[in-house]
Amino acid sequence: MAINVDTVYKTVLLILNQQQRGYMTPDEFNRVGTQVQLNIFQGYFDALNQQYRLPQNDTEYANRVENIEKQLQYFQRTGTVAYVAGPPAHYTLAADGTDVIYRLGSVFYKEAELTQYAQRNEITQLLLSPLTQPTSNFPIYLYEKDKIFVYPTTLVSANERPNVTISYIAKPLDIEWNYTIGGVGQYLYNSVTSVDFDLSVSEQTNVIIQILAYAGVIINDPTIIQVAQMEQQQEQQTQNS
Repeated sequence: MAINVDTVYKTVLLILNQQQRGYMTPDEFNRVGTQVQLNIFQGYFDALNQQYRLPQNDTEYANRVENIEKQLQYFQRTGTVAYVAGPPAHYTLAADGTDVIYRLGSVFYKEAELTQYAQRNEITQLLLSPLTQPTSNFPIYLYEKDKIFVYPTTLVSANERPNVTISYIAKPLDIEWNYTIGGVGQYLYNSVTSVDFDLSVSEQTNVIIQILAYAGVIINDPTIIQVAQMEQQQEQQTQNS
């Protein structure tokens, strides 16, 4: 379940108003909220890498590796790729026309994973030798400039194209607190055209704290920054302890 963008914005405004610390416009909130979401999202990969090196417990709700992986499940996708005739013929990563691919996972041919990923300098050597040339039973791929090149090239024929699929991590969508203008010039939340945070609801407190830290920069109030940073550090210490 995603974090409701209206809930976060109203909470941020409430805290700023209670402390008489100024105001954050919808445009400022959208820009800051998008950046905060991206910061949290990118932090999952470093945290996951760190946790893999630490001993884990097998409890149902407190396994840190599993918990981080569950946070990432909102961004995990599988789908077909778009064929481009070239030259050279290749596949693009516009999986469904809306996602932006953040990290490519696996490439599959007929539901079998292409386990061999080759670099550009390796491709030439592999293709020259009869012993190492890729076949339909043992295909390889090159991933370069957001393009997938599959070898042997016969696998990109018209009949074979639907057989190539990928798994990937999608980049979070930009959040949007959208609105209409009321009778006295007030902002009225429009849920139809707004875009919620893609993050898990468990990140709502973290999102609000980080937005408040940015809000302190926008309205030039170091007190907000200090309080938000202290709250964020305390939360991180609790998570890592």
